[in-house]
Amino acid sequence: MTSLTVRTSLAPRVPRAHTGTGVALSGGWRPEVWLGAPAPGGLALPAASPTLAWMYSPRGVFFDDRYLVVADSGNHRVLIWHGMPSTDEQPADVVLGQPDGVTEGRAAAGRGTENGMNLPTGVLVHEGRLIVADAWHHRILIWRTVPDKSGTPPDLILGQRSSADVEPNMGSTASASSLYWPFGVAVVGSNFWVADTGNRRVLGWFGGLPDVNRPADVVLGQPDFAGREENRGGQVGPASFRWPHAITGSDDLLLIADAGDHRVLGWSPLPDADRPADRLMGQPDLHTAREWPYGPQCGDRFRFPYAASMDDDRLAVADTANNRVLFWDGVPRDGRPADHVLAQPTLEANGENRWSAVTHDSLCWPYGVWLHGDRLAVADAGNNRVMIWRRS
Repeated sequence: MTSLTVRTSLAPRVPRAHTGTGVALSGGWRPEVWLGAPAPGGLALPAASPTLAWMYSPRGVFFDDRYLVVADSGNHRVLIWHGMPSTDEQPADVVLGQPDGVTEGRAAAGRGTENGMNLPTGVLVHEGRLIVADAWHHRILIWRTVPDKSGTPPDLILGQRSSADVEPNMGSTASASSLYWPFGVAVVGSNFWVADTGNRRVLGWFGGLPDVNRPADVVLGQPDFAGREENRGGQVGPASFRWPHAITGSDDLLLIADAGDHRVLGWSPLPDADRPADRLMGQPDLHTAREWPYGPQCGDRFRFPYAASMDDDRLAVADTANNRVLFWDGVPRDGRPADHVLAQPTLEANGENRWSAVTHDSLCWPYGVWLHGDRLAVADAGNNRVMIWRRS
């Protein structure tokens, strides 16, 4: 994956209808706003000194009616816009994890780990609280209110004994209170879920966000809280993960993007203990983890799906290594192909930026998606930007 970006046109390209299936390819979704580093007429690397309008490999995105939040992962920071940005390259209002909008680096500027971040990925605002998965510091950061001032330290830290500690699994073995590369966070139903990727598991806390040091109530993907082997130390199965990365769902459905096994697993009703998944997308069965790296793709195969987002029974999946977002108008129960695809000319294509120039409607390794109402935000990591799409 390259961090080079190309920009040749400011005019959105309207995707063509998919002639192979008769399905309207984009489903009415069109690019609306471009956020991130521009590259007019040529190639550009992320700036050595970033600005509040530039990004480097963003991997997570969230928005609602009040905020847009981006995990600007390569710059080890989180960017916040108060209100939905309305113009291309609009700078963020607030930066967290760095002392200002031009500093980058892990736990930068000598501020230590309390205010610093190391590859933040998952971001979420829930009931007015900002939640950030500070993945390579092996912890979850929580602000009681969304900050309106840059550099505001978090109010709570989960997964470490103190703000100075950043060791995987608290420097010990895996437990119900420890984390190792937590990449994804979600509130599904009334429970708080963390994709604890380095431990190859998903942790759940009943009743929403837990108090500091409260152990998880449930573990998925491992036989107990001490286990951390890939696919439980064996072959892929209905209750195992390789790289669980993102979580979404509804009151009666939990979906987990298991990127390393090239699939999305689902549980309905919501699990209250470790048990096999009863929904599957991206593979022909629950014991297969095949990758299709070459040749034509299709709408029911995934290659490293790093993110998924649901809203009102609609589902968007970031099919990351196929450089596309797949979209279902209703959550599939039978492994049916996607109803729509964004960023590719057909459901069979998978080229980075369609093997051409970067445009408003092309993608290169999309790592994060967030669906809300008639808008979809995509963390287009390989193009160092976030694209906001809108359904017309």
